[in-house]
Amino acid sequence: MNFILRILLTAVAVVILAKFLPGVEVEGYLTAVIVAIVLAILNLLVKPILVIFTLPVTILTLGLFLLVINAIIILLADAFVSGFGVSGFFIALLFSLLLSLFQSLLFSLLGKD
Repeated sequence: MNFILRILLTAVAVVILAKFLPGVEVEGYLTAVIVAIVLAILNLLVKPILVIFTLPVTILTLGLFLLVINAIIILLADAFVSGFGVSGFFIALLFSLLLSLFQSLLFSLLGKD
């Protein structure tokens, strides 16, 4: 049940960010839910592989390269979901930063598992 609430809260964050960021487009609420599911799957499967492959760069940049990995995950979600569009890398970077901020604020409302 908590997973479903997290997906729905992420979808709400995606819709809110799409309204305010000029380079992000979401066709509808169902698309936002699909984007949230795809982001959860990509963060579960692809992100650990990218982190392992880029570990030396991540250590060298003191963890700041993880922001680039998050932007890559957003661009991958853009490629997989029709109806979701991100105009470029820097918009994806800003979107991932703001999405992480919104998720932490919204997930704090859920409390502990």
